[in-house]
Amino acid sequence: MKNLDGKVSILLPAYNEAYHLKDNIEETIRTFDEFGCDYEIVVIDDGSSDNTFEIASEIAKNKSQVIVKRNLSNFGKGRAIKKGFRYISGKYAIFLDADMELHPRQLQNFFDIMRANDADVVIGSKMHPDSKIIYPWHRKIVSRVYFFLIKILFGLPIHDTQTGLKLFKAEVLEKVLPKILVKEFAYDLEVLVNARHLGYRIVEAPVVVHSQKRYGRIGIRSIYKTWIDTLAIFYRLNILKYYDQPPKE
Repeated sequence: MKNLDGKVSILLPAYNEAYHLKDNIEETIRTFDEFGCDYEIVVIDDGSSDNTFEIASEIAKNKSQVIVKRNLSNFGKGRAIKKGFRYISGKYAIFLDADMELHPRQLQNFFDIMRANDADVVIGSKMHPDSKIIYPWHRKIVSRVYFFLIKILFGLPIHDTQTGLKLFKAEVLEKVLPKILVKEFAYDLEVLVNARHLGYRIVEAPVVVHSQKRYGRIGIRSIYKTWIDTLAIFYRLNILKYYDQPPKE
C-alpha cells in the first residue's frame, strides 16, 4: 500500500473478544506498519461483558493510531460499525473482524483490485474461485443457500455478502450508513444493496479463511432474524422506496 493516496481507517467491532483482542490489535498494527501507509484503528466495544474495553483502552494509551469507543449495551455489529464510522478520518474505510479469522495482510490485494477495476467497494468472497477456505461444511451450505436467496431478491453482481473483510472508499459509507437500519446479521447486505443502489461499483476479492473457532449448530433464531432482516431490506428498497428518500435534517 505504499504511495496510497490517503489515510486508511480500520473499523474493528468487538464483542467479548478479550481473550485474543490484544494479540489481534497488535498484529493489525504490525501489518499496517509493514504496509507503510497512514492509518488508524477504531475499536468499537459493543457492550462486552468481559474486559474487552479495558484491554483496547490500555493499548490506545501507548498507540496513538488506536481509537477506542464503546456501546454500553450490545446492539449488534451493524450498530457498532455506524458508531465507529463517526470517528474515522481516512479516505478509505475497512471492515475487519476482531477475531482475525481473515488476516489484514490480504488487504494489499484488495487495494490492487480496487485500482485495477476502478471500484468503490471491494469485498472478500469465500465463493471466489481463488479463495482458500477451511470452514465447516454446514456453514458452506448455509452461505450458498443465502446467496441463492439474495440473488433472487436483489440481483447483486456478487456471490458473498457476509465475509467480514471489506474495503470502501469512505465517501461510499458517508452516503450509505445514514440509511442503514439493520443492527445484526444482515447489516452487510443492507450496506451493499444501498451502495449498488447509489451506483457505486462493487467487486469481489479472494480471501484466505482459516477458522479456528468451534462452530456449533447454527441457531434457529439467527437464521430467522437474518431472513426477517433480509425481507425488511427488500421491502424498504422496492416497496417503501425508503433508500430514495432524502436524509432527515
